[in-house]
Amino acid sequence: MKQILAAAILGCTLAGSVFAQDVYPNRPVKIIAAFPPGGATDVAARALGNQLSQIWKQQVIVENRPGAGGNIGGDAVAKAAPDGYTLLMASPAEVTINQHVFPKMPYAPMRDLAPVSKVATAPLVLLVHPSVPVKSVKELIQYAKDNAGKLNYASSGTGGPQHLAAEQFKMAAGVNMTHVPYKGGAPAITDLLGGQVDLFFSGMPPALQHIKAGKLRALAVTSETRSKQLPEVPTMIEAGVPDFVVENWQGVFTTGGTPEAVIEKLNRDINSVLKTPAFVENLSAQGAEPAGGTLAQFREFVNKQDAHYAKLAKATGARAD
Repeated sequence: MKQILAAAILGCTLAGSVFAQDVYPNRPVKIIAAFPPGGATDVAARALGNQLSQIWKQQVIVENRPGAGGNIGGDAVAKAAPDGYTLLMASPAEVTINQHVFPKMPYAPMRDLAPVSKVATAPLVLLVHPSVPVKSVKELIQYAKDNAGKLNYASSGTGGPQHLAAEQFKMAAGVNMTHVPYKGGAPAITDLLGGQVDLFFSGMPPALQHIKAGKLRALAVTSETRSKQLPEVPTMIEAGVPDFVVENWQGVFTTGGTPEAVIEKLNRDINSVLKTPAFVENLSAQGAEPAGGTLAQFREFVNKQDAHYAKLAKATGARAD
């Protein structure tokens, strides 16, 4: 009888151990940001990681892997083990843009990366260095036409939303400017502050403090309505460029083939984080707003973004060198 009881206890212990191993996550989780520290993607990754670590009681490590317009970080997640322990905090570039502008990709984004949740959304803001003698988009267009080919513009990487926004602007306004790509929004801002480049369609996080300090001039935002953080700055549409709306979003992806149950749990937990005051306050301070939504909604959004950027890349002829 004692032997039977001992066996039953051992069986329950083993079953509990197996169950514990199956609980996700039971070890540290890594979030890869494909751009340098200080940009919109990095800010969202760190804000989310801090909150998830508290929910999971597990360490969440944010690792920056910049380069190749986001392809280095995207490829690292695409080739990771499909277990949900390696996540990508993505911008539009790594998932919905790069395959349409790079002649060769190290991974197939729509196949090798699995959507998890939309995290944040914010407009871009068109910035100029104070040395550029313009105070409106209309004046910028005229100045660019009067000084054909002399203006240059920064981007956070070839093929990223900032690059395509500038190419869309060039096409809509009929102006010519030179592209200067960087490995992220933060280094692009640094050179814009130093006057090495003339203008930049920047993400909000690295730009706000410099706008408010008067070190950079904001001409317009790319959203349909004005930004709460910059209510005095007009939209591109208000500034005279019709149908000019660019959403700079961040979303979590994991490796393709990750079990659906893990992806669903990630989606639920991320959505719970997006409702916390600490996360909302963190994003708001950076000029962004939490997004969220179901898996089905995010998958549909990603498919629409892919189609949108395929069309835009073809129309502008934007290509990565």
